[in-house]
Amino acid sequence: MSKGPVAAVVALLLIAGGWAAVWHPSIAPVQAHATFPAEQITRGAELAAVGDCAVCHTASGGQPYAGGRGVPTPFGTVYATNITPDADTGIGQWSLAAFQRAMRDGIDRSGRHLYPVLPYPHFTRASDADIAAMYAFLMTRAPVSQRAPPNDLPFPLDNRALLAGWNLLYLKPGPWQPDPAQDADWNNGAYLVEAIGHCGACHTPHNSLGAEKSSQALAGGQAENWYAPPLQSASPARQPWTEDALANYLRTGFDAHHGAAAGPMTAVTEELASVPQADVRAMAVYIASLMPKSGPGAVAERDAGDPHTQAMFAGACGGCHGVDAPMTRDGAPSLALSTLVNAPTPQGAIQVILHGIPWREGKSAPYMPSFAFALTDAQIADLAGYLREKYSDKPAWSDLPAEVAKARETSS
Repeated sequence: MSKGPVAAVVALLLIAGGWAAVWHPSIAPVQAHATFPAEQITRGAELAAVGDCAVCHTASGGQPYAGGRGVPTPFGTVYATNITPDADTGIGQWSLAAFQRAMRDGIDRSGRHLYPVLPYPHFTRASDADIAAMYAFLMTRAPVSQRAPPNDLPFPLDNRALLAGWNLLYLKPGPWQPDPAQDADWNNGAYLVEAIGHCGACHTPHNSLGAEKSSQALAGGQAENWYAPPLQSASPARQPWTEDALANYLRTGFDAHHGAAAGPMTAVTEELASVPQADVRAMAVYIASLMPKSGPGAVAERDAGDPHTQAMFAGACGGCHGVDAPMTRDGAPSLALSTLVNAPTPQGAIQVILHGIPWREGKSAPYMPSFAFALTDAQIADLAGYLREKYSDKPAWSDLPAEVAKARETSS
């Protein structure tokens, strides 16, 4: 964003915010917490898994919920904070009221505005009981003394006062409301997807100020430089997502007719594996109701690419994805069914080639090696173009070398 638009944005947010909205009082610290019922802690653990709290608030190799993980955004990197009950560096002095204000309004105990990387625009719709359950769970974790690194945001976006204006423009507080025309499963799934699970934070396009475009809910977006496909009628899936397929995918990270979870979605499915099956099923019921009921099916594989690219595919990919490969014979779907290969952007396909799908020790889960160091940018661009031409009837992706360079830069 250039200096001119930034200045205009700053002026707009300051005017929209106003001093009354910028300033918030601190909430008195608590020195001790009452004990929590076991069933409340258990429910809080389940909701924290639906909300991916550990995913964002645990650094690579770090202690659970102790923060320090950098979350990339179009504006810079925001580091997740410590949400263990450590009194000095975590939320150990937070009352339930302070926690609730952070979850609903994006204001921490001391009165500071929180960046909407914390998806409080979704959590604001959570019920009192569920916020209290998540609080009980977090307050019974092991305290860890660890401060998050300072955020890496340029001036003036490092000024939290601007967020008051952002909230006035885009935060729509209020409890989630069930749809009386739908059954209990659908409503439970809608609540978990829209409020606790905040799926729209990744799967909805955002405007230039980082707010979700509410008129395009779940129409596809970005997740840490990965493509997050639509979860509604615009889904590029070649075969329709059924309730059974979605429920299985959300819990295991794999479906035989669609493929494997990759990128940030891998961690989401790991978390959902610990969530009660009924809740995951409800999420699947809701999402499936938004998706197309039929699909075009897989296209027949076509001859594509020059001999050099064909040979590269055979050497790097054919052992798993070739017609006669053992993985294909054992039920792995053809790349012609891949959402990423059929997506409107090459971003996901490029990221998977670069980063693969990590090995998950002790779990029967898909794995794919990274080719980031084995292939050059030009080779990855050629390979992505080959996959699109061979396994999809969609138009060729444009400017693949630039897309690869961008993906490589943002992941370095």
